Amino acid sequence: MRFPLHITTDNIKHQIAQARQGHKRYPLVLMLEPLYTCNLACLGCSTERHTGKLKDRLPVEKCLQAVEESGAPGVSICGGEPTVYPELKELVEGIIARQRHIYLCTNALLLDKKVFDVIAPHKRLTINVHLDGMRGTHDYVCDRQGVFDKAIEMLRQGKKLGYHMITNTTVFKETKMEEVEELLRLLQEIGTDGVLITPGYEYESVDRDIFLKKQETEEKFRRVLELSHQYRITSTPMFLEFVAGLREFQCSPWSTVTYTPMGWKGPCYLIGQRYYETWDEFWNGVDWPYWESRQDVRCRNCKMHSGFEASAVREASRNPRELIRLAAWNLIG
Repeated sequence: MRFPLHITTDNIKHQIAQARQGHKRYPLVLMLEPLYTCNLACLGCSTERHTGKLKDRLPVEKCLQAVEESGAPGVSICGGEPTVYPELKELVEGIIARQRHIYLCTNALLLDKKVFDVIAPHKRLTINVHLDGMRGTHDYVCDRQGVFDKAIEMLRQGKKLGYHMITNTTVFKETKMEEVEELLRLLQEIGTDGVLITPGYEYESVDRDIFLKKQETEEKFRRVLELSHQYRITSTPMFLEFVAGLREFQCSPWSTVTYTPMGWKGPCYLIGQRYYETWDEFWNGVDWPYWESRQDVRCRNCKMHSGFEASAVREASRNPRELIRLAAWNLIG
């Protein structure tokens, strides 16, 4: 299976419960950024995510409050670099105690010392290692030599220790799809449990000309769609068809909500138009219909999974044939 059965069933239960309560919009994933401190300054990352001070990190209590308030079954711990967060073990244990699924997003530099040595494998813990290509490309994007080799070492070690290990690859303007396929072959040989491939995050605060325009995204992701039949790529086929320009969806910005040291980020993971102090102010203050419509100029090139994967799944749920296709995709992967 591309996703463990307990993750799939918990997500289905969550969606059924929300539908029964008459909720049209509800979070599926909480992007939890407990700190803006990082041990790298990657070229495609927004400035605030590697310039924050450790003293400004969120306390564990506020992080867990955000987990409860959002109600999302999945929690992606990101940042910054979460392995730098001194209270990571306490945070992970608190989220697991609340029956949520964790995706720990990391560059892997401190994975052995800060996770493998102190946090035991658990069915609700998935470690998501950032890999933007083979050695030369990844080290260039990370602006440091040796990062690729460390990440591969940690993937192998994590699998041996019994952790659920996946990777996340961002496709930029100059990304060669032949290299992406080479990386997929390597990850398959390692036994990686899944690979998420996404278009480059076009953060407002990054002014480098490295991000894909709409046509470039569609051309590259037609190849990703083909590769998904051979490798364990975790994006649904409906979403990949959307990214490849073969179908259209409205955005679901509310499906992935973001909590940071500055508060709740609105309207979405990429656009910080405003930060809200409380959940109620955020949830009731964002003009969801406006952002769903994609009419804002900042949305013109966006095909991010954080906004559209939920749209793809929702659309599939209305079509029995698409539901069967989705089930087969998960079981066969």
